[in-house]
Amino acid sequence: RLQKTLLWIFILASIATVLSLDNGLMRTPPMGWMAWERYRCDIDCVSDPKNCISEALFIDMADRLAEDGWRELGYDHIMIDDCWTAMLRDEEGRLQPDPLRFPGGMLKLAQYVHDRGLKLGIYADIGKFTCMGYPGTTLDKIQIDAQTFANWTIDYLKFDGCYSSTDEQEKGYPLMSKALNATGRPIGYSCSWPAYQGGLPPKINYTFLGEICNAWRNYDDIQDSWDSVLGIVDWFFNNQDHLQPAAGPGRWNDPDMLIIGNFGLSLDQSRSQMALWAIMAAPLIMSNDLRTISSSSRNILQNKVLIGISQDPLGFQGRRLLKEKSQIEIFWRPLSHAASALVFFSRRSDMPYRYQTSLARLNYTTGSYKVLDVFTGETASFPSHTTEFTVSINPSGVVMWYVCPTSRWMHHEKEEGRRWKNRISSPKHHRLNTGSRMFL
Repeated sequence: RLQKTLLWIFILASIATVLSLDNGLMRTPPMGWMAWERYRCDIDCVSDPKNCISEALFIDMADRLAEDGWRELGYDHIMIDDCWTAMLRDEEGRLQPDPLRFPGGMLKLAQYVHDRGLKLGIYADIGKFTCMGYPGTTLDKIQIDAQTFANWTIDYLKFDGCYSSTDEQEKGYPLMSKALNATGRPIGYSCSWPAYQGGLPPKINYTFLGEICNAWRNYDDIQDSWDSVLGIVDWFFNNQDHLQPAAGPGRWNDPDMLIIGNFGLSLDQSRSQMALWAIMAAPLIMSNDLRTISSSSRNILQNKVLIGISQDPLGFQGRRLLKEKSQIEIFWRPLSHAASALVFFSRRSDMPYRYQTSLARLNYTTGSYKVLDVFTGETASFPSHTTEFTVSINPSGVVMWYVCPTSRWMHHEKEEGRRWKNRISSPKHHRLNTGSRMFL
C-alpha cells in the first residue's frame, strides 16, 4: 500500500510543479517571523514602546534573526501584518506607513532588513478596509499598491480578505498576482482567499490557486492556546485528501503561525506543534518575542533535523495514517532519498503512553531501517521492517522520527552534512543550537 501511495504522491507532485505560480519563489515552505499573533494591533507606542507595531519592533526582530542563529537555519523573513498604515492614503492614492510609528518609511526599513540578509513581508487586504479597519486595497487600487510594494523593495505580500465580497475576491486575488508579477520584482504572494470561502472544494479550486499564489491561508487564525492548535490540526488532517494534493514546491497550505515561545503551550505541546507543522510542509512563521524567548523554546524552533524535514526539497505534504482508540495518532511524510518522517502523537491527558507497533504495520516495505529521534538525537536500528518497537509518548506530546533505509543512511549523512556546512559558512554566522544531534 505504501508503494501505491508513493506513486500517487509523485504523480500529484508532478502536476503541482507544472501548475505552480511561475515566479520561482518559495520552492520550500517559507520561514521567518510575523508580528500578528504575538503583538496584534498594539499601536500604543507611548505607553508600550517595546511591543507596539512600529519600525522599532521590526528592527529588533530583524536583529534577533540575524544575530541569534535564526537566519542561517532558514528563518529569513520579517513579516509586517495589519495596522502598519496611516488611516489615509497619500495625495497620489498610495498606501503610506503611519508617520509616527514608521518615521523612516518602508524603503528604509526594507534596506535595514536586506542589509542583514533577510526579506521583508507586508500586509494588505482586498476589501474596503483591512481586518482592523485600516485602508484596504480595493480592485481599483491593486496596481498602484503592487507597484508601491515593489518600489519599497518588499519581498512578500500577505493579502487578506476582510470587508470583501465573494466577487471581489474572485477578481482581486488573481489581479494582485498579475500586478505583482508585472512589477518585475520577485514578491512572494500569500493569499487568504480559501479561508474566506470555507477552504475546501468545490468552492476552492486549488489547481487554479496554485497558478496564482505561493501560499494560502485555508482556515481560522491561530490563537495562543492548545485548543486552537488542536482545532487547526483536526481540520487539516480531517480534510487531507483535498489539501495534500494542493501543496508542493512554490504552493503551500498555511495552517498559520507558530506560537512556540508565547504563553499558551507547554513544552510537549510546543514540540507537537513544531512536529505537525513540519509533517504538513507548512510555512514555519514564528510569532513570539525573540528578544526574551526561553532556551527550551529556542531549541525546538532551531532544531536542525526538524527544519531539514520541513524544508525537504520534494515538498510533499504528509498525512495522518492512523487514529487509535488509545488516542494515539500517527502521521507520515515522505522525504527525499527514500526517507520519511514519522510522528507519534498523544491526545491523552493522563500519563505517558507506551505504544507498540512495527514499521511493517505502518506500511513500510521489506528491509532494514535506521531511525533518528528528532528531539533526543538517539538512533536505533531495525534489522527488519517487522521488528517490534515501543515508543513512550507524553500527554499532548510527540515522538518524531526520521526513518531511512539502512542502505541509504551513510549517503544521507554525507549529503546533508555538506548542505548544512554550506548553509552556515557565512562569515556572519553565529553559534547554532545544538540541542538535537545532527543526523545528516
